[in-house]
Amino acid sequence: MYERFFEMNHTPFVRDVPPDKLYESAHVEDAIGRLTYAADHQLFAVVTGDAGCGKSTLIRKFVGMLPKDEYIFLYLSDSRLTPRWFYKGLLDQLGIESRFYRGDAKRQLQKEIEIIRGVHQKKVVVILDEAHLLEKETIEEFRFLLNYRFDSMSPMALVLVGQNELWDKLNLQRYAAVKQRIDINCVLPHLDLAETRHYIQSHIIYAKGQTDIFTDAALDDIYKESTGIPRRINRICEKSLMYAYQQNKHLIDDHMIRFVIDHEMLKGGA
Repeated sequence: MYERFFEMNHTPFVRDVPPDKLYESAHVEDAIGRLTYAADHQLFAVVTGDAGCGKSTLIRKFVGMLPKDEYIFLYLSDSRLTPRWFYKGLLDQLGIESRFYRGDAKRQLQKEIEIIRGVHQKKVVVILDEAHLLEKETIEEFRFLLNYRFDSMSPMALVLVGQNELWDKLNLQRYAAVKQRIDINCVLPHLDLAETRHYIQSHIIYAKGQTDIFTDAALDDIYKESTGIPRRINRICEKSLMYAYQQNKHLIDDHMIRFVIDHEMLKGGA
């Protein structure tokens, strides 16, 4: 609706921005480098960050960058994921009907991965999203899954993605054997003021709109209200663009941002 008013070709602050057009902070660039290394060397990685800080966006960008003719990606996001359903979910994505018992399903998966690696010459990357919600039994299963050929090699790259409390869980003594196997840790912090400005500008550039829609004072207020969380930045900017369109204003200043924050945003930045 407001896109034509601001002479944009795309909607700027939405989830489905193409991965190659997404803003890449120094932290995201570093995380992608680490995850790429984990994928290439078949390592165990953990990605954490507050809600809305761009973990899923990071994974989209990471997956989009790796060559599909060299990697097979398996993705699961289920807070009630039991070991049996973990193996079933992965086997389903590989087009294989899972056996009922966990041990049988695990052996099926290991056999298929051997075929993928040996015959098809591809590497497997398994990504588990919302990992901070996983139960004890499932987390402990990673220890046995990665203990392959007498612990002499890793059959796949495993990436756990979750909110910061995932590390609270992994630091418990009961998960010591799992934690010891973690090779790479990536943390996504909040954006700072300069990064918030670059983030907003990059999304406007993607939309092919004018880059001076927001005043400096407006950008400052967006940062203060969002605390540098990309999801909150998106919502404030989206609602501000809509409000400016309704008011027939082509420039968004700090007064408009404050109005949107006070009248359009739900508590908690929603």
